[in-house]
Amino acid sequence: MPVLLALAAALGNLAGAFAVVRRERRSLAFIETCLAFGAGFMMALVLVGVLPEVLATTGAQPSAGLLVLLGYVLVHVAQHVFTPHFHYGEETHAVAPGAGESALVGLTLHAFFDGVAIASGFLVSERLGLLFFLAVVLHKLPEGVTIASLMLASGRGRRAALLSGAVLGVATIAGVLLTQAVAPLARSGLALAAGVTLYVAASNLVPEFQAKRGVRMTGAFLGGVAALLLLGTLTGSAV
Repeated sequence: MPVLLALAAALGNLAGAFAVVRRERRSLAFIETCLAFGAGFMMALVLVGVLPEVLATTGAQPSAGLLVLLGYVLVHVAQHVFTPHFHYGEETHAVAPGAGESALVGLTLHAFFDGVAIASGFLVSERLGLLFFLAVVLHKLPEGVTIASLMLASGRGRRAALLSGAVLGVATIAGVLLTQAVAPLARSGLALAAGVTLYVAASNLVPEFQAKRGVRMTGAFLGGVAALLLLGTLTGSAV
């Protein structure tokens, strides 16, 4: 099941890239709302559902916190040290040649850990794996928009924009497969995925909409939090 879900999530990258290439304005507005909703869902999932699970399975050892921090730092370095120009959402201004490729490197690492998150969640329980899958899907659409629009803004063609979305999808599937095959990654994957997911939600997604006026984006963010808590109530769990 994790591989099939990773494939479904990968299609989100392609859908986001396709919306940019076809200039589907209504689709892009919907994806922007998904960005805020996904941020709330992801933050609630990590803080309420994943971190307690990580601490419970490791006996609250200091190494657990270090792994969460490592996941957070890895994404920051990949996206903002090795990538000179990066932000989530559609890029509407011309950027330097090569900016799309460098952003693809950073996002590929993140996409890989999306797969790690799905697979490591299923190693704990089917419920947690499905929640991670939902969290991943919700930001796969804006992720596809991000990389495809950067490719176009840096002078690359539509084919490169769509291919970049496909690369992110493949990286997600690879994350699932390697987590299932490599024992150390399986043991540490949940804590690393928690750090990565927290970074994407708090440091990537929230800054993209918090400056926008109106209640639509804030409502979407709070809706994401409420949806995660409601799912926890319906399943009779802590999340």
